[in-house]
Amino acid sequence: MKNINGKDRSHLWLTERTHDLEKTFLTGRRGRAEDLESAVRIFLEFLRGFESLDIKGPAVTVFGSARFGQTHPYYRMARAVGKKLALAGFTVITGGGPGTMEAANRGAKEGNGMSIGCNIVLPQEQKPNPYLDRVIEFDHFFVRKVMLVKYSCAFVVLPGGFGTLDEVFETAVLMQTDKIREFPIVLMGRSYWDQMQDFLRETLVPEKTIDADDIDLFRCTDDPEHVIHIIQTRQTYT
Repeated sequence: MKNINGKDRSHLWLTERTHDLEKTFLTGRRGRAEDLESAVRIFLEFLRGFESLDIKGPAVTVFGSARFGQTHPYYRMARAVGKKLALAGFTVITGGGPGTMEAANRGAKEGNGMSIGCNIVLPQEQKPNPYLDRVIEFDHFFVRKVMLVKYSCAFVVLPGGFGTLDEVFETAVLMQTDKIREFPIVLMGRSYWDQMQDFLRETLVPEKTIDADDIDLFRCTDDPEHVIHIIQTRQTYT
């Protein structure tokens, strides 16, 4: 890249947004130069996230599906808990997309709280929802997940698919292995999670692939007020 105003801008191509960065990175064995380029891009993406998410006060991340519309009960549930979290003084962080993510951010705005979205760049163009005070876009899912976990003191999980399950179980693994503090994980939509909890209790525990105490990482309620109570009574904020 040519000099601009007498300054070398040759490094700026590394910050340019291009498609399929994560797909290219995960294709398998490549040359060292290509892997080094990916490593630098990932590092810069982390830096952008750190700078953008330098927030004051406690924050709660809300996970959930992008596929529920505004009339769906889970959308209404996410909107209600987003508002309660904001009124209780929490910043609400989501994946920044539609569905329950939008609902939680919308509720946070209605509660006059801070609403943040960590959006992922996808081929289908997942657009940030319109209820965000701040939005950060990521090319790599794993960088985005770090940001959703790093700045949160609790996690609220609405019904969702593979992405939501990935997020909630990775968070649980980090707590199980003592990589992060044991923060509350609150599952909302009891009927949606009942069979999963039965599977954990009736299959994983007897097979000793998890300990019985690991199930206690999760709390389940459909009441937004109870969510706030769980978070406030299980966590000390610094």
